[in-house]
Amino acid sequence: MEIILKQDIPGLGYKNDILKVKNGYGRNYLIPRDLAKVADKSSIKEVEEIYRQTTQKVAKIKGEAEKKAEKVNSLDLKIHAKVGKTEKIFGSITTAQIVEELKKNSIEVDKRLVSIESGIKTLGKYKAKIEFHKEVKAELNFEVVPE
Repeated sequence: MEIILKQDIPGLGYKNDILKVKNGYGRNYLIPRDLAKVADKSSIKEVEEIYRQTTQKVAKIKGEAEKKAEKVNSLDLKIHAKVGKTEKIFGSITTAQIVEELKKNSIEVDKRLVSIESGIKTLGKYKAKIEFHKEVKAELNFEVVPE
């Protein structure tokens, strides 16, 4: 019996997978519990269309992420900070400040995607890592300079 899973089932498969299972397992367990439906021609075409649309969306998102990553890799940001007499920064540099500088360069990034060394409290050059997509990461070079 061929079925299409309606949700992820550990040890069996993932949502929208088309699987062959024993008749009793399909009819008596999966279908009554609304975990699967019978795979007929129309439902198979429906699942194939879902896969096609999903792969197109993922490819588009990944392409946009790669464009952003190229821009970020070519940037050298300067972040201005108030400094004391010993060249220590008042406070520290945060991901929000980096995101703000990226916005000034017309690159929109969520601050949760940016990771930096904790506690940047002195002037100098640093690197931040930005994960635009699970397969697309960029490294941003930035320098902390006095105001």
